[in-house]
Amino acid sequence: MNTIDTRTLPPDAEGIAAAAKVLARGGLVGFPTETVYGLGGDARNGRAVAQIFAAKGRPSFNPLIVHVPDIDAARRFAQFDDMALQLAAAFWPGALTLVLPLAMGHGLSPLVTADLGTVAIRVPAHPLAQQILRRFGGPVAAPSANLSGRISPTTAVHVLADLSGVIDAVVDGGGCPVGLESTIIGGIPPALLRPGGIAVEQIEAIIGPLAKRVDTITAPGQLASHYAPDASVRLNANRAHPGEVLLGFGPMESDLNLSVSGDLVEAAAHLFDHLHRLNALGQPIAAAPIPNTGLGRAINDRLTRAAAPR
Repeated sequence: MNTIDTRTLPPDAEGIAAAAKVLARGGLVGFPTETVYGLGGDARNGRAVAQIFAAKGRPSFNPLIVHVPDIDAARRFAQFDDMALQLAAAFWPGALTLVLPLAMGHGLSPLVTADLGTVAIRVPAHPLAQQILRRFGGPVAAPSANLSGRISPTTAVHVLADLSGVIDAVVDGGGCPVGLESTIIGGIPPALLRPGGIAVEQIEAIIGPLAKRVDTITAPGQLASHYAPDASVRLNANRAHPGEVLLGFGPMESDLNLSVSGDLVEAAAHLFDHLHRLNALGQPIAAAPIPNTGLGRAINDRLTRAAAPR
């Protein structure tokens, strides 16, 4: 990513409006929640979501938490059963994330969900987060606003120490009162996927004992064969063999091209959609070589899993 001028926005109406404008044009904004500062982008905009991964140096396209202002907004993107409704009523707005089946017509970028059938969603309680979400008027994907693997940020200074020059702005709302990431609950029966700002005992007081954690829920995309089309996938292909369709990258003839200009952010934004479209053709897929740098590492990870024996 090119170095950009990262603005520090005040926690007032002007700063909130400026943050919403950045989100609306596909930019990235650090903003406070009650847990930690989030790195927000429009969850419907594949390029914005790809920029989140690029800014964080995140090694793979892990599912991201979608932030919305209330449960009515959440129900546009996720399907709620009785358990989820009970937990939402008890802990939202607050430091609880629910992993739920996607709603029909949700409109989220497949990068947000790692192309799974579920979405991690929460309603933050922080007043500034609430105002930014309502002013923007859409779902915001927001992992912690720090470089991948670094300490989670609880002040705007922490955010700038990691991300100054690579994100558009940060809203300085002071310290985060909880200072610990949200608790994540998901699965059937519900299990604790990540401990966090809501104690397990509080949750179990509402819905009873949680199930034992299930690795296929807690670590989506970590199976050797995953993100797999119906047909076979051949990697590092410079041209298609007879009967194949070609997923291109860079200036080359192909059936679909991740990025003719060789832009890895654009390629990441197109990856899942292009795989779906080629898979619908019912032919083996040949995938062009992708540089194994930056987001290219994550793209190659997904393509390798798609090509694994199954």
